[in-house]
Amino acid sequence: MMSMKAVAVSIFALASLFTLAEESVILREKEQELDSLLDILRSAETNAERNAINGEFKELMSQTLNEPGALTYPFALLETVGVIDSPDGQVRIVNWNVEQEDFSHTYHCFVMYNDKKKDEIRVTELIDMTFGMPSQPTEVIDHNNWYGALYYKIIPVKRGSRMIYTLLGWDHNSSLSQLKLIDAMYFTSSAVKFGSPIFKMGNETKKRVFFEHSKKTSMHLNYEPHRERIMMDHLSPESPALKNFRSYYVPDMSYDAFVFENKKWVLKEDVVGINDNMTSSKKQEVTVMNEDGQLETREVKMEWQNPEDASAPAGGSEHVAVTPEGEATEVKEEKTDRQKELDARVNKRDKRDPNELSILDGTKKKKKRRWFKRKNKN
Repeated sequence: MMSMKAVAVSIFALASLFTLAEESVILREKEQELDSLLDILRSAETNAERNAINGEFKELMSQTLNEPGALTYPFALLETVGVIDSPDGQVRIVNWNVEQEDFSHTYHCFVMYNDKKKDEIRVTELIDMTFGMPSQPTEVIDHNNWYGALYYKIIPVKRGSRMIYTLLGWDHNSSLSQLKLIDAMYFTSSAVKFGSPIFKMGNETKKRVFFEHSKKTSMHLNYEPHRERIMMDHLSPESPALKNFRSYYVPDMSYDAFVFENKKWVLKEDVVGINDNMTSSKKQEVTVMNEDGQLETREVKMEWQNPEDASAPAGGSEHVAVTPEGEATEVKEEKTDRQKELDARVNKRDKRDPNELSILDGTKKKKKRRWFKRKNKN
């Protein structure tokens, strides 16, 4: 015979299962409605149609996210809506963009937060104020004054007693340039705040970081959890003359990273980028040309060699990135040193020697030597 306590536990468990099943059914129905509206929104042809349908979509999304269980529901049908969860399971960001007829973008976002103190899930809408504030704001802002962006990564870090959620995002920006950004989000008793002085770049500390670059290229900016760093492309102008024009900045094949040290994200310049696929012991089949000039398939081990490792092939050298500005400086310095060497050799030559002409003109020197040979024969 089951005890009364065991019976009570079983009844409670069954009731919980029925509740979860009911919540799942409600969320699934609402998700299907959202998906239908989303299809209409993405096929709308005018701004008026887009704005009207997006208003309906946003209202239904707000209702859906306030349903029990929405913090963990997958929303797999909404393929063009970003649903981003924090690793600690306490925050979810639901965001999407709507392209306008002039190719500009509007951004729409809800932030869900598990407020343990109040034992409730808070759902907050971020209000895009792109046209009423700087494109790259530097101060602390709240959900009512948002710059507008699409977030794709949440990284929780502890700073004192407060949990700060580091955000990685993207912004269309303009017809010539686009933005990648790193921001810090945290929660007060009544608001969602953005911006915190935790980004240390040399002697400067910023509340958020923007990376503006050319529209014709993409910038890598992502978090490497096993190395606990935010890895990113280093940007440089396409030529030194374009230094003041961010729309001409592109990745220069070197990398920087933010590492969380002493409760701040500290910039580390010129770090070694590692392809994670090359760090495992897995093997891969590759097609190569053999000694007979025939193509054949071989199995190779996926191994990565650290260029800073002295025992690695061609290793032991310090990794130094060369930017267009630095390359121009090196060439200039090299020419200056060469010129000094040539000048010194010219000054030291014996002017009494008829075979010795300017070392800067090798052709002329050879002609002079041939003339002396003919004269000696006569």
